[in-house]
Amino acid sequence: CFAVGPKLFQYVIKVIVQAIQLLYAMLKIDQPSYILLQNPPGLPSIAVAWVACLFWRSKLIIDWHNYGYTIMSLNHGRNHPLVQVAKWYEKLFGRLSDYNLCVTNAMKEDLWVNCNIKAVTLYDKPASYFKETPLELQHHLYMKLAKDYEPFKPRTESVSLNAERTAFTELDEKNGHVIKTRGRPALLISSTSWTEDEDFSVLLKALEDYEQCINEGAKLPSLVCVITGKGPLKDYYNGLINKLHFKHIQICTPWLEAEDYPLLLGSADLGVCLHKSSSGLDLPMKVVDMFGCCLPVCAIYFECLHELVKHDENGLIFRDSNELAEQLKMLFLGFPTLEGKLHNFRKNLRASKQLRWDESWDQTVLPLLGQNK
Repeated sequence: CFAVGPKLFQYVIKVIVQAIQLLYAMLKIDQPSYILLQNPPGLPSIAVAWVACLFWRSKLIIDWHNYGYTIMSLNHGRNHPLVQVAKWYEKLFGRLSDYNLCVTNAMKEDLWVNCNIKAVTLYDKPASYFKETPLELQHHLYMKLAKDYEPFKPRTESVSLNAERTAFTELDEKNGHVIKTRGRPALLISSTSWTEDEDFSVLLKALEDYEQCINEGAKLPSLVCVITGKGPLKDYYNGLINKLHFKHIQICTPWLEAEDYPLLLGSADLGVCLHKSSSGLDLPMKVVDMFGCCLPVCAIYFECLHELVKHDENGLIFRDSNELAEQLKMLFLGFPTLEGKLHNFRKNLRASKQLRWDESWDQTVLPLLGQNK
C-alpha cells in the first residue's frame, strides 16, 4: 500500500501542475476560433482545452488517434483504478467537444457505440517529403551513414580507384553516374519507439529463420536490417541483437537526423511494421510514411489494419515470426533481378496516387467546419 500511495499521489500532483501550466499558457494566447487537440495524450489536456474554450467561446476539436487509457493499460492492466479513471475521463470530456476526428472507421464506430461521440474519419496521410529517393541522393545518404555504421560500408575493395562505393551503390567519378552494386544486400527497414506495443523478438526470430535458409543453400540476398528510433526498450533489444551471430544479416539501430529518415524510407526495399494497436482501432503512422515513399510493407495483424494495408496488393499481413519469415523468403527470392511480388506492390503504390496530408485535410475537415458555422 505504501509503495502505491506515494506514486499515486505524485501522479495526481503532476497532473494538477500540468493542468495549471497548460491553462495559463492557453489563456495567454490570442482568442482562437477553434482549439484542435490530439488525443492521446488527453490527461489533463482535454479538460484544460475545454475550459479554455469556455473562456474564449471557441470550438473544441478532438483528433482521436487512440485512447490514452488503453496505452496506460499496457503497463497497469485494464482493471487498474488509474486506467478506469482515465477511461471515464476520456469518455466524459470527449462528449463535451464540438467536433471529433478519428483515424479509422473502426474507431469512428467505437466512439459512437461506446461513447456516444460522433466523429469523422480523417486518415493519416504522409507529408509531401515522404517520396521515393533518387539514386544519387540514395548514394549520398549511404556514404553519410557508412561513416558511422558498418552495414553501409562496401563489402569488397573497389577494383577502380575512381569509384566511390557503399554496400548498395557505386559512383563512377569519370562520368558521375551512380549505379546499384551487383550482388548488393536487400535493405529492410523498421521504425519504432521501442515500447511494449511492439514485440521486436518477432522480427529477430524471422531473421534467424531467414539466415538458416541461406546457410542451407537458398538463393536469397544478404540483408541489411535498419531499425530506427529511440525509446525505453532499445537497450533490451540491442542486448538480444548482440547475441545473434549472423553471417548474412547485419542489423543496425541508428538514430537518424529528421531529414534523413524519409530519404532512407525512400531508398529501402521493404518495410516491416510490428506496431500492435493498444486499442485495436488506430493505424501505424510509420506505414503511412512508408506508403508515401512507395515502400511495400509486411505488417503484423490487428483488427483494423486492413483499412491501410491491403494484403497481397500493397504489402503483406503476418501473425507471427514464422509467417514473417516465409514472407521475407518469398519476397526476396531472386533479388534483385527477379521482378516478383515486391515489384508489383511498389507498382500498385505508385499507381494509387494517394492523397497527401494537406489535401486530405482540405477535403475532409474544411467542409465539416464550413457546414457547422
